[in-house]
Amino acid sequence: MNLKIAIQGIKGSNHHQVTREYFNKDIDLVECMSFHGLVDRLLDSTADKGVMAIENSIAGSIIPNYALVYDKNLHIIGEHYLNIHHNLMGLKGQTIDEITEVRSHPMALLQCREFLKTKPHIKMVEDVDTAETAKQIHDKQLKGLAAIAPKVAANLYDLEIIASEIQTIKNNSTRFIIVKTKNKELPKNEINKASLRFVTDHKRGSLATVLNVMSDCNLNLTKIQSLPIIEAPWKYAFFVDVTFDEYDNFAKAKSLLNIMSEDFRVLGEYKNARI
Repeated sequence: MNLKIAIQGIKGSNHHQVTREYFNKDIDLVECMSFHGLVDRLLDSTADKGVMAIENSIAGSIIPNYALVYDKNLHIIGEHYLNIHHNLMGLKGQTIDEITEVRSHPMALLQCREFLKTKPHIKMVEDVDTAETAKQIHDKQLKGLAAIAPKVAANLYDLEIIASEIQTIKNNSTRFIIVKTKNKELPKNEINKASLRFVTDHKRGSLATVLNVMSDCNLNLTKIQSLPIIEAPWKYAFFVDVTFDEYDNFAKAKSLLNIMSEDFRVLGEYKNARI
């Protein structure tokens, strides 16, 4: 039986591309129009695992997704980095002068803003997914409308790339996490990265003390993101990614952080994809 993988978006999206690259086996795609929908499909067992964008090298963290992972008690079992390539596409035979509107995910529009500023006759409209607009253009044969989407979407939906590689910054990468409702069964000798969440006392030096513990245990801090705690104004939770060479060092840090911080939780232990 094929693994069922939930993604935000549809075939031809960046999430679909990550799924194809990360899972070296046949899978069944569960298409979701939102990250909340993706999580729901994991919780009701419609999907076995999910692929979720978590941060971009240009736009930064997708903060609501950190909260989703914590609030829904998901486990991060892996990660994947994807170089992002944005292409303007529409029905075959159209020129860029004939395009009056472009639709795509807000992040894609943001990352292509400099190119679009040179085309003032094109109206920018936010959509739920990069590939969704491409599919609509094909299905309804919509003239004058373009999508910003990966090249694979043009192939899937028989569209023509009117302008390629239109992202403002060419070295544009997004980090995706692989999530499920249960812990990963990786052996400890293969684990060299972890995602943590904790709350510190609202006192001077509290965060610095926690970070010093990580340093003393030979953990390398690769990411730190704060998020306000809704029910406790002016109090913050910290989401942290760390890498390490020896699992024993991480195990020692876990024991100390569990004592020194509040609401400490390991969100995932997995293999570093940047090595």
